[in-house]
Amino acid sequence: MGKVSKPLPVKLVIGFIFSDDSSFLKAIQALTRAFGDMDFQSERIPFAFTDYYEKELGKNLIRTFISFSSLILPDDLPRIKILANALEIRLSQRGGRCINIDPGYLTLAKFVLASTKDYAHRVYLGKGIYAEMTLAFKKDTFLPWEWTYPDYRTQAYIDIFNSIRAIYAQQMKNRTVKAEAGAK
Repeated sequence: MGKVSKPLPVKLVIGFIFSDDSSFLKAIQALTRAFGDMDFQSERIPFAFTDYYEKELGKNLIRTFISFSSLILPDDLPRIKILANALEIRLSQRGGRCINIDPGYLTLAKFVLASTKDYAHRVYLGKGIYAEMTLAFKKDTFLPWEWTYPDYRTQAYIDIFNSIRAIYAQQMKNRTVKAEAGAK
């Protein structure tokens, strides 16, 4: 029988799709107030994988990702997704969103995205939120699953998540060193 234990803290990662810089900057302000300092911000990548968001968010969409210095617990994800959805609504203009905010978390083994939509590969977390294991870390890099969104399969995104994972790995190493020093 396995022993029930508390999960390790995880790395909060948030992806954005937008065309309007002002909504992105307002979102960053609100999220750093909620979760503290960022420790990573990716380059802006043109988002041309689908036209699904164009009607609402506009043309010439950009994708970027950030991560935060402070770690979270995995069971914080539903609360964070609900906060992200509320922020999208707060930043809306003319009855539509200006920005898409996608929170998830990263561990040494995987990247998990939050969703409000159920599907065969998603697990219900509570409060109307599902988790999707989007990427798995194997053979020194993140790899997609058969259900992984096309943009998350690109080398540009994989490189971003590998960079964030390196930051997280150092944080976990420092955490272990501090715990061992405190035990002596």
